[in-house]
Amino acid sequence: MKKTSLPDLSKYKPAVPHPDIREACGICGVFNNREASNLVYLGLTALQHRGQESAGIVSFNGKMNRHVGMGLVFDVFKNREYFNFLKGRSAIGHVRYSTTGSSDIKNAQPLLVTTPYGQIAVAHNGNLTNADVLKSKLEAAGAIFQTTTDSEIILHLIAHSKAKNLPDAIISTLKKVDGAYSLLFASDTDSKGKKANTMIAVRDPMGFRPLVLGKLNKSWVVASETCVFDLVGAKTVREVMPGEMLIIEDGKIIERRITDKPAKHSSMCVFEFIYFSRPDSKIFGESVYEVRRELGRQLAREAPAPGADCVIAVPDSAVVAAIGYAEASKLPFEIGFIRSHYVGRTFIEPSVPMRDFRAKVKYNPIKENLHGKSIVLIDDSIVRGTTSQKLIRMLKAAGVREIHLRISSPPIIDSCYYGIDTPTREELIASTHSVEEIREFLGVTSLSYLSIDGMLRSSKQGVSDFCTACFSGKYPTKIERKAREKK
Repeated sequence: MKKTSLPDLSKYKPAVPHPDIREACGICGVFNNREASNLVYLGLTALQHRGQESAGIVSFNGKMNRHVGMGLVFDVFKNREYFNFLKGRSAIGHVRYSTTGSSDIKNAQPLLVTTPYGQIAVAHNGNLTNADVLKSKLEAAGAIFQTTTDSEIILHLIAHSKAKNLPDAIISTLKKVDGAYSLLFASDTDSKGKKANTMIAVRDPMGFRPLVLGKLNKSWVVASETCVFDLVGAKTVREVMPGEMLIIEDGKIIERRITDKPAKHSSMCVFEFIYFSRPDSKIFGESVYEVRRELGRQLAREAPAPGADCVIAVPDSAVVAAIGYAEASKLPFEIGFIRSHYVGRTFIEPSVPMRDFRAKVKYNPIKENLHGKSIVLIDDSIVRGTTSQKLIRMLKAAGVREIHLRISSPPIIDSCYYGIDTPTREELIASTHSVEEIREFLGVTSLSYLSIDGMLRSSKQGVSDFCTACFSGKYPTKIERKAREKK
């Protein structure tokens, strides 16, 4: 690797806002329950880790009602009067964060529009990789966009469809889009075009983002993660399969395929296991906790730290991997940091200056567990390296003798185009610096990452079933890189 200078912290500034906001979020829907909006509200609180910028619910029972707002779920719905407005036996909800562009109420979801197929609401988790091209074509045809989110493109394409009913219109639309999407639609017409309540769940053919189906007595529940089912008392039925559409109407489910031919293999986001999903969830047919613990065990096999006294984690997302590392290395696991849970996740904070500030107040080291010790510090990833550097300084100030930093994922060398907030390639420290250079920049005794092979073998899925683009630079779909790099 070409020798380059160590990164200058002052150069990490927010990217220039781009008109098409790419987002990864959490979605939840409840069909046929008198407490639908309240249950969706609870589901969104369980998915709060997937997005902290805005939240919203659309209820439907003949008439559709919508309430969205900026901030956390508790803040958006703190006035209980909203639930008197959100009447109906069915509802869909959304929590959101944007990865580029400004944060704006107009981009809060679910989106609600009137089309030739009646009223339609949509909640979207993922990112369309050909959004720029599609939006330009639609605008040239006279479409006027009310938001800057790629999710609105789906609604415009549906409105332009010549299909006889909404499910066919959705299928014809999704054949035109590329990228990642797990979608929930609410409609006031059924699959035959008659006036009726309908909820439609769709997952893209590559299966990038998780989406699961549950049952609560006679009600159906769809969510990004199974932790929602645990909270509301639903039982997991199964995953929504890649390339599958589930039409929920009249108390039954109609299963359809959105592609003529299934994809040769899936491209599930492995970063969902490493960081994004809650450890008490099951996604892609596996326990997040078990996969994350195996990541730690595998890391211990690949990168032991002889002479270390204990293992500590950067809370919360690295705790389970640290338990696995301690188990495999036969070292005691200690609590090294206390994390303030009143500060948002630094990884999904849109503003870099705010991210830097929050990193300073988010963690506090426990000096009694650290002073004079040689420690193995486990973290799930290094993105820019700025937060890691601050944590290392805290540990040294607490009197730690040696710091062996171990990362339970490979180096992130490229951007994600499928809905996880990773910066541009130029901002990723591992894309331009060797492991030794990063070790020197962070000021640790040693630094090791988990290998791509070790990461993939930590899951029971086939090694070819995951998207590893942010670690390998090999994307499973065509990417318009030049457009992304301008953002």
